[in-house]
Amino acid sequence: METRRLGASGLMVPVLSFGAGTFGGRGELFGAWGTTDAVEARRLVDICLEAGVTMFDTADVYSGGASEEVLGAAVKGRRDQVILSTKAGLPMGEGPGDAGTSRSRLIRAVDDALRRLGTDYIDLFQLHAFDAGTPVQEVLSTLDDLVREGKLRYTGVSNFSGWQLMKSLDLADRHGYQRYVAHQVYYSLVGRDYEWELMPLGLDQGVGAVVWSPLGWGRLTGKIRRGRPLPAGSRLHATADYGPPVADGLLFQVVDVLDEIAEETGRTLPQIAINWLLRRPTVSSVIIGARDEAQLRQNLGAVGWTLTAGQVARLDAASAKTAPYPYFPYERQEGFARLNPSPVMNRDAG
Repeated sequence: METRRLGASGLMVPVLSFGAGTFGGRGELFGAWGTTDAVEARRLVDICLEAGVTMFDTADVYSGGASEEVLGAAVKGRRDQVILSTKAGLPMGEGPGDAGTSRSRLIRAVDDALRRLGTDYIDLFQLHAFDAGTPVQEVLSTLDDLVREGKLRYTGVSNFSGWQLMKSLDLADRHGYQRYVAHQVYYSLVGRDYEWELMPLGLDQGVGAVVWSPLGWGRLTGKIRRGRPLPAGSRLHATADYGPPVADGLLFQVVDVLDEIAEETGRTLPQIAINWLLRRPTVSSVIIGARDEAQLRQNLGAVGWTLTAGQVARLDAASAKTAPYPYFPYERQEGFARLNPSPVMNRDAG
């Protein structure tokens, strides 16, 4: 398993990480994702470690903390072999202190995560969303304290806009706080908005992308086909409204090319979609999920081989969308393009 630096940090992470959103299985959303218990989770962790997948990602909001508990039980006795990544900030209750990233909320969230994971430190702690009600300096100073106390090793964010992340990095530099080294982002062949602003920012500021939902919220599995109803067992029946929307026209255009490349390579559609992501700039790790062993082993097959330049170009063309203002002039007009070259052109991830 290839490893890469997480952004500009010294932390080396595997190019594939395992997402524990299927662990626990509580509630409408996460129950539809999966109901993996501690015994099943330990088996999946075994398979990951055998393959070199050492980073495991979760969040306090996943199944109301049950995902962290199940993951903690699954890695018990081998803490030194794994990188634990978790997130906090989304609502965990109805009270005024049950959401956000205030000082009191962050301290409590970290302590709760440590208890549920059964560990005394978290390798990568990420803010699950930007909290507009809490001063950025308060957030940064609190995280800095938690790093100095040894409870956190590295910090990052998830689902931030460009200005939110840049403001945070600027204040960290000005005050000497720990810098965010990771941005957990949605990025897929049917969702390339990350490239318009966040990717150039990551390149400029040394922030590595940890990609969630690389299969477009379950749409690039090969099970969703033009002219056919959504399969009865698809989790999209229960979860589509929670995730990023995808127009059918774009989806089937991409699936057609994935089918062609699957025929050429003997690889599955999910393996091809993930392999494409691993070539993109700033991508440090792609989070794969699995309800069972068979699904996990299929996703692990996304590494160990490489798409050709021609195949990448076809996938690029099939998945391309015109960027919104103010980004589209850079693509359409030669003068702008010379001043602002696209970060995804002629540049491999690394």
